[in-house]
Amino acid sequence: MPLYFPQTFKYILRAFLVRMDLIEIYLKEDLGEEGDITTNSIFTDEEGEGVIIAKEDCVLAGIEDAKEVFSRLGAEMQMLHQDGESIRAGTIVARIRGKLRAILAGERLALNMLSRMSGIATETRTLVDMCRKVNPDVKICATRKTTPGFRKYEKKAVIIGGGDPHRFGLFDAVLIKDNHIKAAGSVEKAIRRVKEKIKDKFVEVEVENLEQALIAAREKVDAILIDNQPPQVAREIATKAREENPGIIIEVSGGITRDNILMYAPFADRISLGYITHSVKSKDFSLEVV
Repeated sequence: MPLYFPQTFKYILRAFLVRMDLIEIYLKEDLGEEGDITTNSIFTDEEGEGVIIAKEDCVLAGIEDAKEVFSRLGAEMQMLHQDGESIRAGTIVARIRGKLRAILAGERLALNMLSRMSGIATETRTLVDMCRKVNPDVKICATRKTTPGFRKYEKKAVIIGGGDPHRFGLFDAVLIKDNHIKAAGSVEKAIRRVKEKIKDKFVEVEVENLEQALIAAREKVDAILIDNQPPQVAREIATKAREENPGIIIEVSGGITRDNILMYAPFADRISLGYITHSVKSKDFSLEVV
């Protein structure tokens, strides 16, 4: 079976080989052609020091990326804590030294990345810890419901939180969804067309009922995604699909939250949740010049 969930470090390496220099783009968005006109009108070459403080309990994520932001601007950041650590409110997570112009120019971008990524990592860790108590093997997965231009950092935050990134884009795994099936005419037609042309990718099919799940299982796909079904229905579909194809991977998605996830965790191999990347609450950090 093709490897769908790469090892964490291999995945990060692959994702970060994307040729776009996103941090450079983010800095350009903030600084434009004229730079930080406020800071540059007040300071010239003055040296300074700042600290980044966590204002909330969280799982820290993005600290390495914040360091890269300041490095691009000529400041040096010392990381006092590492990505993946559980941090208490009030903790100083980093110290920055260098030109005040550099520190203040990078402040907002660094904090934005830390806040967003730590929010995602924290919620992911919460869900992983909850679900592993009832099913040690279940994976908490992200989706492609990400912020345009920030996907690789949001996926990285999911990994830091203990989750799985799922497919990075439309290019690295097959996921046959409802619109593919409708347009192709049937589940069988969609699967067979894919298998005729693609030989080395993971193939998953989104199913809406037991009939579709059994067809997909008979067609020997790698996984089925049971979408938008209540727990008892999803469990029945999963059980019948495994009877038809014992090796099939069962993923569930749609309407799953922290409140009901434990009803799916005992029988699912993977649980994918869009909200952990598209609507999770960011964590609060501040930078204080000292």
